[in-house]
Amino acid sequence: MSLNSVVSAERLHIGFFGLRNAGKSSLVNAVTGQKLSLVSDVKGTTTDPVSKAMELLPLGPVVIIDTPGIDDEGELGAMRVERARQTLSKIHIAVLVTDAKNELTDAEKELISSFKQKNIPFIIAKNKVDLLADTPEEKENELYVSATNGTNINELKEKIAFLSKDVANNKKILADLIKKGDKAVLVVPIDESAPKGRLILPQQQTIRELLEIGAITVVVKPEELADTLDSLKTPPRLVITDSQSFGAVSKIVPEDIMLTSFSILFARYKGDLEKVVKGAFALDSLKDGDTLLISEGCTHHRQCKDIGSVKIPDWVRKHSGKSLNFEFTSGGEFPEDLSKYALVIHCGGCMLNEREMQSRLERAEKSGVPITNYGTAIAHIHGILKRSLEPFEARD
Repeated sequence: MSLNSVVSAERLHIGFFGLRNAGKSSLVNAVTGQKLSLVSDVKGTTTDPVSKAMELLPLGPVVIIDTPGIDDEGELGAMRVERARQTLSKIHIAVLVTDAKNELTDAEKELISSFKQKNIPFIIAKNKVDLLADTPEEKENELYVSATNGTNINELKEKIAFLSKDVANNKKILADLIKKGDKAVLVVPIDESAPKGRLILPQQQTIRELLEIGAITVVVKPEELADTLDSLKTPPRLVITDSQSFGAVSKIVPEDIMLTSFSILFARYKGDLEKVVKGAFALDSLKDGDTLLISEGCTHHRQCKDIGSVKIPDWVRKHSGKSLNFEFTSGGEFPEDLSKYALVIHCGGCMLNEREMQSRLERAEKSGVPITNYGTAIAHIHGILKRSLEPFEARD
């Protein structure tokens, strides 16, 4: 992956929703200018959400998501509808595709209510206007379009671009913590869990932002850290470490040099740092028999010393001294109801966009369950959480 590329988690996510045979897939293809989705006269051709990262003018880098019909039937149909609704947790803008010849159905009205409840800006694209004798007057949030002859397709893209101004994420990873000319040392383990031939996404993005700031960036492995610090004429302003090396790195970095982790940076960038810090303290009150959920936003082959499924459970058991149960989810799998868990420990969320990460935090809060993330949990277990938060308190 190039450092200049825009990863999917950083792109504007646009979801197309509607009844079966409303023309969602045809409209997606018309908007994108590509045969992104299969098109058929048979109801229910789209059986799973289809996502495509692309450049879409005048918006720029986006992810387009075509979803199954919200009126699908039967046992499999209900599962498809649920997958369509799950997509709401990750989109920034919704396009409800309706048949211009018909009034809104209860299912469509219910979907509009969901958009409003989740504060998702939306457009109602009344498709198949080419089949009408006259174009009715448009109401608020409406646009009459035709995927068949291209009527108002450019106007639809412009409306989406207009709505995108209200959902732009202008947050930075660490631009408020460090300035041009400052030194930053990044500690990056290269072991069996590291992806071969590349850095993981949080490391890539952090390095890119440091380069944009004009900071002096030094990247080392944990075993090189001590010699690197000794060789620098002036100490770095900040050391950023991979979470699994937190304990060892904290013993090497002098107390007068600020220290944090990639995971903690991303807890603030994608979610709510205050909330996950509060959740970390739930590690002190676990009871025998409690069940914890460890969730990762991506899917990968788990190694024998995997941080999520092996290291963190071992550290938590040792810290609590309790007999605990652990469950694991990955990728798009994340329970709606979390009430069975005493604590949720989530990864940094680098492969999730900020909207989906916020949705997961909200689900935990709704279920009354504390939630933390890898970096804050590990820092608390090693007794260095207070120190790892100092960079955010020391902002100029």
